[in-house]
Amino acid sequence: MELEWSRLIPLIGPASAGLARYDGLLTAIPNAHVLLSPLTTQEAVLSSKIEGTQVTIGEVLEIEAGGGSSRITQTKRDDAEEVRNYRQAMRACEQELAHRPLSQQVLRMAHQMLMQGVRGKDKSPGRYRSDQNWIGPAGCTMEEASFVPIPPEHLQQGMDSWEAYLDSTNQPDILIQLAILHVEFEALHPFKDGNGRLGRMLIPLFLQQRKLLSSPDFYISGYLEAHRESYQERLRAVSRDGDWTGWCAFFLKAIQVQSGENETKARGILTLYDQMKTKVAELTRSQHAIKAVDFIFQTPIFTATAFTNYSGVPKPTANRMLSQMRESGLLITLEEGKGRRPGIYAFRELLNVAEGMEVF
Repeated sequence: MELEWSRLIPLIGPASAGLARYDGLLTAIPNAHVLLSPLTTQEAVLSSKIEGTQVTIGEVLEIEAGGGSSRITQTKRDDAEEVRNYRQAMRACEQELAHRPLSQQVLRMAHQMLMQGVRGKDKSPGRYRSDQNWIGPAGCTMEEASFVPIPPEHLQQGMDSWEAYLDSTNQPDILIQLAILHVEFEALHPFKDGNGRLGRMLIPLFLQQRKLLSSPDFYISGYLEAHRESYQERLRAVSRDGDWTGWCAFFLKAIQVQSGENETKARGILTLYDQMKTKVAELTRSQHAIKAVDFIFQTPIFTATAFTNYSGVPKPTANRMLSQMRESGLLITLEEGKGRRPGIYAFRELLNVAEGMEVF
């Protein structure tokens, strides 16, 4: 493997600087997991979308809230299950990394969670493939494939070498090391399904482990999904043409651009949070305003029942506050309550920040 460092060095600085600026903001956000949870869901949505799912962040959250809208098809519900698995696997990995380093064992655990009850559940979750697979148009033969990964009998040796490189701390640059780890993981294609999503989960986990990020709340899939064709072509060009430099240059650009977008969205959420603390306190005149705000940031689409049961606000006060937030326009109604079925409400402003556009 040869890299043209003269092409890469001018890209490493801006990527590293963007990541450092974003991490500076990340460390300043109180309870980042709560405030940035919509971005975590959006990352899971976009990473899964690269693999063909079609569900949106709003639909995922509405399904989780128990929404029964006729526009949410069974296919979307299945897609939402994949998104939820991605999010849960990511958090499980983060918890594991508090006790042990990133490893094959951690990735196998994540893969098992990723495949739980969804497409691919019959494809050996948590276990490396024992058959030869290939990548190409649906129904193509191995001879017609655009890429054929390592044979299964050599896979464990390949993954052991990959893990040794993962553990190496004497590489010239951490971001270049990560770029190579990602492309090599995709080239090994160790599992029957889910390799793309797992390879993208690896990116923020490695950044946290190597202390370029204080937490793995980094959302790379926005750039990769927006440049899907280039992303896939750059990956293929490594195995086809040996173009490692082209891939690394693409990856560094992705880190730089996505760091800026992550920072913009995180600042938008933090600003909105400060505004909402004041608005809800003034609107409700309640000592429980902060609890209400924290709940709608963590769960921006929810039922009235969930709010009264899980916000930590006493039930009579919760019902009153919910009515006040709806009447003031802070919340919009997605489904009116009917009989025993509770209404479903959405915190529109937060969802629009997470999407990066007006969608609600």
